[in-house]
Amino acid sequence: MFETLLLNFLFLLFPVVVSLIFFENRAHSFNRKALILLSALTMSLCIAKPFKLEIGFIFDLRYIPFIIMALFGGYRNVLPLYIILNLYRFYVGGAGTIQSFLFSTTVMILVPLYSKKFVKLSSKGRVIWATIASFLTMGFYLFTLSFAHGALNREFWVLALNALTTHVGVMSVIMILIEKIITNIKNRDRIMQSERLNVVSELAASVSHEIRNPLTVTSGFLQLLNRSKTLTREEKEYVGLSLQELRRAEKIVSDYLSFAKPQSENMVYSNMSAELEYTKNIIMPYASIHEVEVKFSFNNSLNTHYDRNQIQQCFINLYKNGIEAMKEKGGGTLFIDVSERKQNIVLRIQDTGIGMTREEISRLGKPYYSTKEEGTGLGMLMVYSTINKVKGSIEVDSEKGKGTTFLITIPT
Repeated sequence: MFETLLLNFLFLLFPVVVSLIFFENRAHSFNRKALILLSALTMSLCIAKPFKLEIGFIFDLRYIPFIIMALFGGYRNVLPLYIILNLYRFYVGGAGTIQSFLFSTTVMILVPLYSKKFVKLSSKGRVIWATIASFLTMGFYLFTLSFAHGALNREFWVLALNALTTHVGVMSVIMILIEKIITNIKNRDRIMQSERLNVVSELAASVSHEIRNPLTVTSGFLQLLNRSKTLTREEKEYVGLSLQELRRAEKIVSDYLSFAKPQSENMVYSNMSAELEYTKNIIMPYASIHEVEVKFSFNNSLNTHYDRNQIQQCFINLYKNGIEAMKEKGGGTLFIDVSERKQNIVLRIQDTGIGMTREEISRLGKPYYSTKEEGTGLGMLMVYSTINKVKGSIEVDSEKGKGTTFLITIPT
């Protein structure tokens, strides 16, 4: 039995290792198809190489990849596995084929119901609940088997002990490995994003200051030249256009300065109430124009250090993006909720707009990427840069057609 356990464990490791090596940086849609195919292969191999107890009973680990896919992917991803599982089981034939079909159908209906709540749990919570789901699945299977078995003799209890311990143990180990991989990927992305923002910050500070000085001098001379009475009307128009372009260049420089390191004269130690109230009032007219209702809630007593100008611009960018996402739907509601949790300031900014795909969410905060046709992506880059400077984190939850939620956690 030990050799079979190791072999089945290798089968279950196969999709985890292959996806980590080959599909980690591919598109989400490609990942989904590859993982379904690999899970189906693993499930089939587990059925082909079951555990054979000395007492005559046989059981396998087919439901471990099935449950993992159901919890992480929901009905859409687990349906192909359900079809493949039953087709292969009917092909194998033998006693218990109909019971296997009925049992897999029950698992298929019940387990994915918890998928949306499951993916929002912490890493530790997902490991615990996946293990519980595996225990309950096998427990339910043994419970139904007990009716067909008749008397619950020693042989049945040997089967129950082996099946439960094997499923719970293997599920725990596989889930810990999966969560470790997910954590490593998130940490890697966080480090890369931090390095990217630091480069942008240093580049913005050096370039912006160097460019601003000649712009100011040129603007001053052009203004003096514009006062000259010897200039023709056409020449004055040229000077006016030059001044207009210089002002636009100065605005671009100012925008880039928002990526620079926090300025000491702007640093405050506060609970952000003044900045949030100010930015809410600033954005209200823009929201009214686009028929967006703003609901604001503030319940925070924790203070932290931050650059007032940068944090204000950060909130304005988030509010503006939310309103523009609802503009295409003819209006909606922008929810702004500020609370405290375990020495963290938690800001929840939710809109009822057009939403985003997982691919779009994964590219947020990268330079020059925007979901808007006229967008440059610098607004969201500035948001991520500002939150990064206060050691905070951003979680994005969105569904196409239903809206987007930004959850910002700032430690104090």
